[in-house]
Amino acid sequence: MPPLTVPSTLLLETPLPLTIHPAAVYLRSLSPGSRSTMQQSLKAIASLLTSGTGDEYTLNWASLQYQHTAAVQAVLCEQHSPATVKKMMCALRRVLKEARKLGLMDAESYAQAVDLPSIKTSKKLKGRALSIGEITALMQVCALDPTPQGTRDGALIAILRGAGLRRAEVTQLEYRDFNASTGALEIRDGKGGKDRTVYLNETALSVVESWIAIRGRQPGALLCPIRKGGEIELRHMTPQAVLLIVQKRAKEAGVDSFSPHDFRRTFCSDLLDAGVDIVTVQKLAGHASPLTTAKYDRRGEETKRKAVQCLGF
Repeated sequence: MPPLTVPSTLLLETPLPLTIHPAAVYLRSLSPGSRSTMQQSLKAIASLLTSGTGDEYTLNWASLQYQHTAAVQAVLCEQHSPATVKKMMCALRRVLKEARKLGLMDAESYAQAVDLPSIKTSKKLKGRALSIGEITALMQVCALDPTPQGTRDGALIAILRGAGLRRAEVTQLEYRDFNASTGALEIRDGKGGKDRTVYLNETALSVVESWIAIRGRQPGALLCPIRKGGEIELRHMTPQAVLLIVQKRAKEAGVDSFSPHDFRRTFCSDLLDAGVDIVTVQKLAGHASPLTTAKYDRRGEETKRKAVQCLGF
């Protein structure tokens, strides 16, 4: 598809105050973890619409019409996976909704701009669950690393596997969020702006305490960057750093490729396989609905085969 040809009216002539800027209002409504992701989506859409001359704050979102939004969706579908396109178009729709609520866009223009064809998605489930052997191998390579990074990475994996956190959630953890006596982790302002409490089992708790013995008990981020000389910086890691750590340890352990989010899928699958009811798993995972939790189930055919053995005749 050729580049989008866009009239200059799609750029704001004068800056809008942030209190009535639809993109700014929308982004302020999000949790810190979601805000960065959706801001990048808006930035990419604005760049696409302005041939790289505009961003999320200089684009005149209220002037978008159906031909603009339809063209954006078509181009994004060529460049990204259906899931990514859905996320980006969700951000676009939410900004247009704010423009309507702020009186910058009339109801008819808004309705036409968001009346787009559905995005077709693959029915194949994304990601996978890790086996016990793979998780053990990952923990072993961390335990064999004598540097502070080895202990920290072991704690990171123990939390991802043992609590099923999202990448953005694990990077936002503070030392004050960890309760060594109960194994509780307080997740503050998670997805959807919701708080929740999760718990680590004794094995994961022991690994995290080993890291704290090195980190110290000062206030600040629970999991921190470490300089090459071994100096620990009491600041938050980035979600990208979590991805790189997981990839590095997977390569060292000889584990097939997986994403940090696969720990979350494993967490949900293992709890369901252990007989934990889906509502409890939903609460631990921080899902809005049990239907979302069910989509994380990666137990496979063997679980279904075992289930029917319970039936009597």
